[in-house]
Amino acid sequence: MEADLRFAHELADAADAITLGRFRALDLQVETKPDLTPVSEADRAAEQAIRSLVAERRAGEGVLGEEGGGADATGASRWIVDPIDGTRYFVRGAPLWATLLALERDGVVDVALVSAPALGRRWWAVRGGGAWADGVRCRVSQVARIDDAIVCTTSARDMPPGWSRLAARAWVEGRFGDFWQYCLLAEGAVDVASDEELDVWDYAAPRLIVEEAGGRCTTFAGEAPAAGASFIASNGAVHADALALLEAP
Repeated sequence: MEADLRFAHELADAADAITLGRFRALDLQVETKPDLTPVSEADRAAEQAIRSLVAERRAGEGVLGEEGGGADATGASRWIVDPIDGTRYFVRGAPLWATLLALERDGVVDVALVSAPALGRRWWAVRGGGAWADGVRCRVSQVARIDDAIVCTTSARDMPPGWSRLAARAWVEGRFGDFWQYCLLAEGAVDVASDEELDVWDYAAPRLIVEEAGGRCTTFAGEAPAAGASFIASNGAVHADALALLEAP
């Protein structure tokens, strides 16, 4: 998988060159998608650059991307791509956005990389090889009680009523979101991170990074993550308690 990881870094380099070049550009073109979320020219250009490199260098591998689709890319190997996770931040000139890349083989993600060039940071993981933040091995925290935990979500207003119970019990309700909360969890700085609904390109890369750092990822019902479902990641130690608070009537 070393060759796969090296190629993931090359894909991220290509995306970074495009996204950073358009970040805070005064003439950045932004549209609203049918789901009412924004998409910029940089999202589309970065994904196209990734698709072109995969087509040129990785015969037999497909691409499933947020902007270009690719639901038919269901062969043995495919790259799952979110060219800019956190587009709202990107278009407003805030640096909290990243390119998410995951290599899936036979339904299992083996390589993951998150590149946040405006922050100057990268996280990656190889299945069975641990999680890394800028080349330094990272691990989730050992916090064992919700009362001592930092909990995060991208949008509290979209969460079920149980979120208010969880946040009220927690030591801190953090103000992080999107990829950032999951990467901080993998580093041990956050203990619970969650979203009311994610698609596969949103969670494929963060999930492997969190799990290789020793954490756990499920839906709010405790099931395996799935496209279009809820998503919660934790250090593992507080997972059951977090789920109980979220799902309590």
